[in-house]
Amino acid sequence: MTTVTVGQVVAEVVGEGAAVVMIHGLGGTSNMFQPQMAALSAYRVIRLDLPGSGRSPRPIEPLTVEGMSEAVIRAMAGMGVAAAHFVGHSMGTIVCQQIAATQPSLVTSLALFGALAEPTDATRQGLANRARLARSGGVADIADQIVANAISAHTRETSPAAVAFVRESITRQDPESYARTCEALAKATAVDARRISAPTLLVTGDADTVNPPGVAQALADKIKGAVFSSLDRCGHWATVESPRESSQKLADFLRRVDR
Repeated sequence: MTTVTVGQVVAEVVGEGAAVVMIHGLGGTSNMFQPQMAALSAYRVIRLDLPGSGRSPRPIEPLTVEGMSEAVIRAMAGMGVAAAHFVGHSMGTIVCQQIAATQPSLVTSLALFGALAEPTDATRQGLANRARLARSGGVADIADQIVANAISAHTRETSPAAVAFVRESITRQDPESYARTCEALAKATAVDARRISAPTLLVTGDADTVNPPGVAQALADKIKGAVFSSLDRCGHWATVESPRESSQKLADFLRRVDR
């Protein structure tokens, strides 16, 4: 495994073969895709920390989803990646859609976990409130809220390690960077999904209260040929709540695309 910094992005790169670029959501890092690594052993896997998240530094300019997308594109160019399978979670699915709609030649396929087209008005207000809470020293409170509301009851009862991972992922974020990421997501707008031509899989937990299955299904209906699949007793952090099932669905999808 190699850790590289390209522009505003820190990435972990491992393996050989067709490239798979993995993009986390709000409060996440490249580590949220660790459970999928064994299933992707035949690929060159590039896991990114978006600008201002995880190990990537906070950029000087304001954070936007469009800026995140451009940073990913620049990172790909810096690593010599001409095209890749893209895997995203939550906010990362919006970044993936932006790239697929504006730079279709870069995207071999899309696998979107907990996907959304854009936040609802209520979610936008909630993100603004969360940004204020982060700046006031309340990141741990945010983490506890996410554990209580975004993870399924089944996960909380049966997988304390997954709960601990999600809480650690949030509490380790730089508060100001996290606040700015909340504000960037709050301003995100949907791309024209009809412009997405890559094969697309959408996977959402049936107990996801952040972006419920209906949200992903509505997006799938707008993308030609997209397939929607759900995960039983799983909340919003699917890759760590249902790691085996998420890995299997992803591996099967990539195998079909690569035929």
